[in-house]
Amino acid sequence: MKNFVLISPNFPETYYQFAVSLRNVGFRVLGVGDAPYVELKPELKDALTEYYRVNNMDNFDEEKEAVSFFERKYGHIDFLESNNEYWLRKDAQLRDIFHIDTGLHFNELDRYQRKSLMKECFIKAGVKVAPYTLVTDLSPLKKFAKENGYPLFVKPDIGVGAEESFKIKDEKELEAFFNKKQENVQYICETFVSGDIVTFDGIADKDSNAVFVASLECPPSISDILQSGSEMFYYSNPFIDPDFERIGRNTVKAFELKNRCFHIEFFRVNKKMPGFAEVGDIVGLEINIRTPGGYTPDMHNFANSVNMYQLYADTMADFNPRPECYPKFYCATASRRDGVNYFYSSEDINRTFEKELCGQGRYPKVLSGVMGDTFFMAKFTNTKDVELFREYVNRKNMPESKSHNSSTMFKESDSSQNICDNHIDGA
Repeated sequence: MKNFVLISPNFPETYYQFAVSLRNVGFRVLGVGDAPYVELKPELKDALTEYYRVNNMDNFDEEKEAVSFFERKYGHIDFLESNNEYWLRKDAQLRDIFHIDTGLHFNELDRYQRKSLMKECFIKAGVKVAPYTLVTDLSPLKKFAKENGYPLFVKPDIGVGAEESFKIKDEKELEAFFNKKQENVQYICETFVSGDIVTFDGIADKDSNAVFVASLECPPSISDILQSGSEMFYYSNPFIDPDFERIGRNTVKAFELKNRCFHIEFFRVNKKMPGFAEVGDIVGLEINIRTPGGYTPDMHNFANSVNMYQLYADTMADFNPRPECYPKFYCATASRRDGVNYFYSSEDINRTFEKELCGQGRYPKVLSGVMGDTFFMAKFTNTKDVELFREYVNRKNMPESKSHNSSTMFKESDSSQNICDNHIDGA
């Protein structure tokens, strides 16, 4: 029996399904985490052969001792994975120490974490990338700005999300950034690309073939959300354009992804950039060699009528999974932030979207800055109802001087049934 060590198998909450699925295909599943055993979900406890609790997951020596204990007790470790960006480098170090050859090693990580090196792989795949330069001195930075024009976008060369990211509109802001930037951080500066985020997500097998693919449409970017404090909204689109799917599969091959989930972000350009990109062009942004964040794997499951966790386990077991053709839906998530006065209550949302809702809850605190505090997940057969759902969940109360008029809330939907017709008393 092969041994699969899962790092932090209880986070996010739905990731217990990785353990269940791996056990289903015959792995001995071993868990390492800092949560007390009694707090693990019953399904996770049942799937784990053994759980090793450490006091502090940031203490690498504790993690190393946990894996060493499993190796002494159960033999060679065949797989080790967290599917979590935060533990990516430690996962690789542990594979090096325990000679686990089924995943990435530490000396391979730079091209998956340095945005400047990612661009080389995108180019290898035939994907356009924004012109860029690494931030060193102010003089070459000004020269880059003069050659490429404003606005620019600056962010850490290694970083997750949109922390320490800046949209720079002119030379004054460029100088202000340079004078206040962190000295121990390597930044990358690139031409600002106007467009929506579209992703290519999935699972790669040992030969860098994408055995399952999915896609997200993300109208507000993470940087916009962080800067404005707005709500997160995005949806899983199961109807992937064939040209975009070809680009995505070529990118998986160019990055030589093996035995892992992936989440690759692209821009779909919505404003012509002379000499660089036309409206509708796909531009490579960055790659994350993990599942998409939060509860997004569950969105892909609802959208594609599949079990992504089981497909992952099948791939690791070399079962050559082939997802069958099931009904497809647009699965959307709209979040809310605590302390905001929303027009509709949670009860209203549950009543109006009773047939469409497929998940709701609170995001863990570590994710709430980007994702929001609470979320509602629902699936639909068309994008008009997706937008209606977004407007409904995120609508705020009007000033007291204005009255509520539900008859003018939304544009009429072209779908066969206006889902707001179900709402009878929320206003």
